[in-house]
Amino acid sequence: MKLTLSSVDDLSARVEEARAEYDRRYPGDSDQRRPVHTVYVPADRFTATTAADLGKEALRLLDAHAPDGAATAGAFGIDAALGETVRERVAAKLAREPVEDLRIDFEDGYGVRDDAEEDGHVTAAVEAVAQAYEARSLPYYWGLRVKSFATGGHGRAMRTLDGFLTGLAERLGRLPGGFVVTFPKIVTPEHVGIFADFLTRFEGEIGLPEGLLRFEVQIETPQSVTHLADIVALAGSRLSAAHFGVYDYTAACGLPPSEQRLDHPACDHARHVMQVTLAGTGVRLSDGATNIVPAGDETKDVHRAWRLHAGLVRYSLLHGFYQGWDGHAAQLPSRYAAVYAFLLNGLDDTVDRLRANRAGQVDGAVDGPATVAALTARLRHAADCGAVDRDDVRELIG
Repeated sequence: MKLTLSSVDDLSARVEEARAEYDRRYPGDSDQRRPVHTVYVPADRFTATTAADLGKEALRLLDAHAPDGAATAGAFGIDAALGETVRERVAAKLAREPVEDLRIDFEDGYGVRDDAEEDGHVTAAVEAVAQAYEARSLPYYWGLRVKSFATGGHGRAMRTLDGFLTGLAERLGRLPGGFVVTFPKIVTPEHVGIFADFLTRFEGEIGLPEGLLRFEVQIETPQSVTHLADIVALAGSRLSAAHFGVYDYTAACGLPPSEQRLDHPACDHARHVMQVTLAGTGVRLSDGATNIVPAGDETKDVHRAWRLHAGLVRYSLLHGFYQGWDGHAAQLPSRYAAVYAFLLNGLDDTVDRLRANRAGQVDGAVDGPATVAALTARLRHAADCGAVDRDDVRELIG
């Protein structure tokens, strides 16, 4: 075949460079476990038994207000056919691992204290984490939420994190796995870069491997939505997740309190920007919190709160957000019930499609690699969170 150009090697080299840069920026989704929620606890209320205590209270509420499958289906608005299965698995989860990800909160849930008081709570948090770790009751993921750099709390944020990590190193001699820091209320990407530099400096001084300390950003200001790509670039490989903050975001957008809710269209816009910007980066997405809790301990009050919360959890799941924030024991049953029902619905179809794909069978539409990866991730997530038994999955798929 006759060619006009004698060489395109320089163009091919540029193609390879662009591809390498793409692979660096978009490594794909991580295969690490994805929690269904982050539970935030004010630092002055956190103890070594906080996670277990939340589980006990959640299980008490489940036993009192959803004692069987029919009551469970009605309370959480799920398919009646799944009621008994969901109840059984939620109860087991609350007894075994009620909290998958916990954040000791030194920000909004904690408020502003004088330095001596916050220093004292940092010291107490170190001891509580150490005790939980030694008792093997520390949640799979855990960490701190520090104060925002945007509100003049940068000095306190760095002091709190430094004191906590230094104290934990002295107390345990190591940093337990699963640790992450939540960085809130971003108004300029430069603050993210400065925080990443702080972590690098701390690692160097205390002798930790560079890059060990990771953090997640809270997307709860219009500026953080607009400049999300810059935030990701400045955070670099330290960025593990992006969490949406509904109340600060909707307030900043000028919505009245009655419209400050997870399912408002303004929140849909922010979530879609997060999805598009972070797709393929390996940065995990999380939806925000809701302040819906029971008004009392009567069944009608508990069921009303559960149905509302479960509905919002389903809304997040349908929009591709598999994680959210919880702040009350009563939200644990509705979180797990909604997640389990969502994952169990269509489980047979997921299994059949994966088995057919592995066997090389073609029947009707063919699932492409991206769909197969999504189906596999869904099944892995179901096994990780307790919606299905891992051994059963292995038996079904091989």
